[in-house]
Amino acid sequence: MGRAFEYRKATKMKRWGNMARVFTKLGKQITIAAREGGSDPDSNPRLRILAQQAKKENMPKENVERAIKRATQKDAADYREIIYEGYGPFGVAILVETATDNNMRTVANVRSYFNKYGGSLGTSGSLQFLFDHKCVFKITPKENTNLEDLELELIDFGVDEIELDEEENTIFVYGEFQSNSAIQKHLEENGYEIHSAEFEWIPNDYKEVSAEQRASIEKLLEKFDEDEDVQNVFHNMKD
Repeated sequence: MGRAFEYRKATKMKRWGNMARVFTKLGKQITIAAREGGSDPDSNPRLRILAQQAKKENMPKENVERAIKRATQKDAADYREIIYEGYGPFGVAILVETATDNNMRTVANVRSYFNKYGGSLGTSGSLQFLFDHKCVFKITPKENTNLEDLELELIDFGVDEIELDEEENTIFVYGEFQSNSAIQKHLEENGYEIHSAEFEWIPNDYKEVSAEQRASIEKLLEKFDEDEDVQNVFHNMKD
């Protein structure tokens, strides 16, 4: 298995196990996508994927429509996507992706979590060099799909890694962040069912920690997970 796939398997967030949090996260993403690319899924690839993902997560249709409508309402919350970077206990690098309508509240919370659990909030851009920014598509394999042939097919569109998850019978497609639109367009035009499309920060290297240290770091990660402004958390702690 490749580096990106192993990282994904090791860091699935608990947030996705809680339906209410799933809806909150997707709702914010849908609003942001509609505001940036328009409210018509047919002409907004990012919104189209999120709407499909919401359906697979059993998010009520009216929730999706309300999230899209929110993007055009002048008095609605204006969500901004902000990444906070810092070190957790024992030198573990952490990136915290947020979607917030109140930056002062969010940065105060994030800083307090770092401080409380033995870490420190860094400056913007101070730790991103430790990670690769990737787009990640989860698709259903076609009948008799050959992974090597599929990878060769997608290389020209910016894909650099493909992995099969046999347990879920799905394929994870990893590519450069800026290649997201080209990859999505090719997958859709060639009839692949896309379950989800995410952006992830994959560590360049991993930090070794003991079991006791891991327990301490996970307390901080769980605290981030509980915050409704937090969308995703990425770190370089070795599994």
